[in-house]
Amino acid sequence: MNLKVLVIGSNGQLGKTLEELSIKHKSIKFTFTTRKELDITSAEDIKNNLSNNFDYCINCAAYTNVEKAELESDFAFKINAEAVKNLAKICKDTNTILIHISTDYVFDGTQTKPYKEDDKTNPINQYGKSKLLGEEYVKQELVKYFIIRTSWLYSKFGSNFLKAIIQKLKKDENLNVVKSQQGTPTSCTDLAEFLIFLIKKRITLYGTYHFSAQGKTTWYDYAIEIAQQFGYSTDNIKPTENFKTIAKRPLYSVLDVSKTQTIFNNIPFWEDSLKKTLTDI
Repeated sequence: MNLKVLVIGSNGQLGKTLEELSIKHKSIKFTFTTRKELDITSAEDIKNNLSNNFDYCINCAAYTNVEKAELESDFAFKINAEAVKNLAKICKDTNTILIHISTDYVFDGTQTKPYKEDDKTNPINQYGKSKLLGEEYVKQELVKYFIIRTSWLYSKFGSNFLKAIIQKLKKDENLNVVKSQQGTPTSCTDLAEFLIFLIKKRITLYGTYHFSAQGKTTWYDYAIEIAQQFGYSTDNIKPTENFKTIAKRPLYSVLDVSKTQTIFNNIPFWEDSLKKTLTDI
């Protein structure tokens, strides 16, 4: 019997990637919902959709604009925390396993070694605080859940750092890119493959997992790598220590993926995944 999976927020880059990959996985019956079809802030919408006996629900819906979250924190908390609380409650009532996507921004970035799942959380901006509260609600309500923290997501879909850099390189524009922040660019394809693996293998080791590519870099070195792999000159790319931003950003947000590797050993290095995505683009 086919497993039934509901994907919420399927118009974002991760949702679109899952939709593209779903064609290869005939043993799973995916239902993809955009915000128009399922507004995560509406408990009624969630109930109506989850009443169709889904085995899993993947929540890709989130308020992800880190800058605007400082100005619209109520709205960020409504989507990233309160809506997630409702979703978790309804998953509990319908016996649906929740796979909830979270972020490296739940950490403050003061460590100098990769963050493990049980390291102390201490978000330094409203986006990170709203995502952490969402995580806490999931843990309060559910036993059967996966919280997947990831970092620096990119894909050929939507808007992201990778696509912004390519656009500027094509126009031969000057680029000042931050060199003070370290993290790991993560391909939505790699993350989506991991989520599908959890479902297909019916993994029951529930809890919080970190998923990113292997390795680490800075935004500046990431931009240089994009230019080199894409065959553009790097002359226009200059390092800068910090941009003036409203939201504080963690200076170090590399995730330790060793727990994830105990169940899934197919995690590539970020440069290799970038090459695949650039080939796709």
